[in-house]
Order: sequence, then structure tokens, then C-alpha cells
Amino acid sequence: MKYNTYHFFFRNLANPIKIKIISALKEKQSSVNELVNELKIEQSKLSHALASLRCCNIVEVKQKGKQRIYFLNKETILPILKIIDKHENKFCKNCPMRK
Repeated sequence: MKYNTYHFFFRNLANPIKIKIISALKEKQSSVNELVNELKIEQSKLSHALASLRCCNIVEVKQKGKQRIYFLNKETILPILKIIDKHENKFCKNCPMRK
């Protein structure tokens, strides 16, 4: 059973800071400074969360000059997020926990 793999993957998706990062990166690629300003998160917390997301390849990074630009894994994570959105819209409309 892939319990440990699932646990690590979904733990990344269940963390509020990591969800904020994922949501921001779903909209556009960003540098650490842009994410810090947009999300109002300490840089050290943001960097720690990004490291965990990168470890699982949820988030990828590319060098642009001196900046590191973070973006979501287009091959797997963006399709997963679309499935989650579709599921939420279809099955979770009346869920009291939705708010």
C-alpha cells in the first residue's frame, strides 16, 4: 500500500500555507518576493513550504536572471486541481464545511 506516499502528498495539499501558495501559482508564476507580498507570509515560512512542495514536484522552479520563478507542475498537479474543482462543483455544493 502506498500509505506513506499518499500521506506525504495529501499533507502538502492540506496545509493552509501550501494551499495559498498553490492557489497563487495556479493564477501565475511568481518569485519568492512576489509570493511574500501577495500572500503576506514570512519569507522563511514561505521558503520552507516551497521546499516541501518542490520535494514532491507539486511546485517546480526555473531560473530567470537572478530570480527563481516558481510554478505548478503542469503535467500532473494542474490536472489534479481541475479534477478537484470539478468534484467540488458537482458534489460539494451543499457541504456545510465548504465555507
